[in-house]
Amino acid sequence: MVLPQAATDSTLELFQLNDQSTQYRLISRSGVTSINNGISARQFLSVSSEALTNLIKTAFTDVSHLFRASHLEQLRAVYDDPRASANDRFVALELLKNAVISAEGAFPSCQDTGTAIVLGQKAETVLVEGNMHAAICRGIAETWQTRNLRFSQMAPLTTFDERNTGTNLPAQIEIDATQSNCFEFLCIAKGGGSANKTFLYQETRRVLEHDRLLAFFDEKIRTLGTTACPPYHLAIVIGGLSADQTLKTVKLASTKALDSLPTTGDKFGRAFRDLELEEQVLDLTRNTGLGAQFGGRHFCHDVRVVRLPRHGGSLPIGMGVSCSADRQIKALINAQGFWVEKLETEPDRFLPRSDFVIAAATRIDLDQPMDEIRAKLSALPVSSAVVLSGTMIVARDLVHADLAKRLAAGETLPAYFRDHPIYYAGPAKIPQGHKSGSFGPTTAARMDPYVEDLQAAGASLVMIAKGNRSAQVVRSCQSHGGFYLGSLGGTAAVLGRDSIVDIATIDYEGFGMEAVFRVKVRDFPAFLIIDDKGNDFFTAYA
Repeated sequence: MVLPQAATDSTLELFQLNDQSTQYRLISRSGVTSINNGISARQFLSVSSEALTNLIKTAFTDVSHLFRASHLEQLRAVYDDPRASANDRFVALELLKNAVISAEGAFPSCQDTGTAIVLGQKAETVLVEGNMHAAICRGIAETWQTRNLRFSQMAPLTTFDERNTGTNLPAQIEIDATQSNCFEFLCIAKGGGSANKTFLYQETRRVLEHDRLLAFFDEKIRTLGTTACPPYHLAIVIGGLSADQTLKTVKLASTKALDSLPTTGDKFGRAFRDLELEEQVLDLTRNTGLGAQFGGRHFCHDVRVVRLPRHGGSLPIGMGVSCSADRQIKALINAQGFWVEKLETEPDRFLPRSDFVIAAATRIDLDQPMDEIRAKLSALPVSSAVVLSGTMIVARDLVHADLAKRLAAGETLPAYFRDHPIYYAGPAKIPQGHKSGSFGPTTAARMDPYVEDLQAAGASLVMIAKGNRSAQVVRSCQSHGGFYLGSLGGTAAVLGRDSIVDIATIDYEGFGMEAVFRVKVRDFPAFLIIDDKGNDFFTAYA
């Protein structure tokens, strides 16, 4: 092979990383052995499959309950920012409280405990005894079976029929070969709402002009909305040798795995971070007005912009986020043993000394007739804070799809869908001694196609979930006297432990975590987002 002039092995590497900052804690020294094959002078590592399973289990257990200290520091910075809105500060405080509860180990930080993703870099001298893929899968399955986590993976039985696997498998597992002397992992628990905010744009060279590029980003960032629980860690990738490389780089950048990239390019096409552009895009996010879910300046904690080489005839641009459930953790196997990244075990040190009280909220009794609930909501302006107590019905994707079929067949809807507010959610498993598991809202927009028909039938007139909704829902609420309340995304542990006092399955039991539940809530916080007059809190930021 003829190499470019002055090229070396290192300059030909696309991702030239030099991360020396990760701190690890030792899990075990047992299960790894240094061996010599008697032929080569190179040392090999023999790794026990049982020890590998334990490492993966430990990593996913930790990341389900703990955060990096840097993430918590950013939340505290939002709270302390004198320019932050009252809603920004409220969200930051509740997310910090959620981290404290989650760190106790019973309630996961989010009810959507995610798809398990394992990205590995394995030295060719690391030899895993037995089936490596199976050992990793066992670690994932044992974590979800033994912890209070939620099974989220759907197996397609046919193109149209699905069934929950009941194990949270399959997992996304990708292992690359390297010439190091260890086995490195990045383990990610990626929730559906966050994953859904991953976008690919096929652009042209024309967009590579400074002002035009910033205008492009400003337009696309606003489409993210709040459904994935901001404040976000935003990742943008410009270029890529293929569309899939662009999107994988987005995922890696959102986890901070590419933070040690060079900050300049070179003639060989290496990847680099554009620090100046990162700050400019962060300023854009602060000017959207969306803030940390309910208006303000802290839509994003930070921004990563990675520039990649590209084919001259294409310009892929990728964008994605890591949400308030910022769940990734590194793991390592070397000759000294098995290690996982140190996460913050004492998040309470980031809590402010004095509590913050948002503007006076209107208390609403959900056990009064639906007409009275709606009359009380109708008297409030959008963006009003409310505190809810009483009965809600929990239903989400599968139930809405089935009820739509029943309506189309001329059947009557269950009375509970007309008599009570509908909370879009799906709980994690219930910890021993508690009434509920982690139980935060899911993305409202997935139910948007069903709202018009349901409300026309007198059902789903008060809805509670997270994030912005479509114009179709705004029109339906105006036509049928409906309301949408925004719940705080990212605080599932707080809601599950402190606000939900009782839960019972009442219908569609075979749907598992997507069954219909009747829940009793106490002091459940929310904001009026869409009212019965055609007003939408988020319209101003579209």
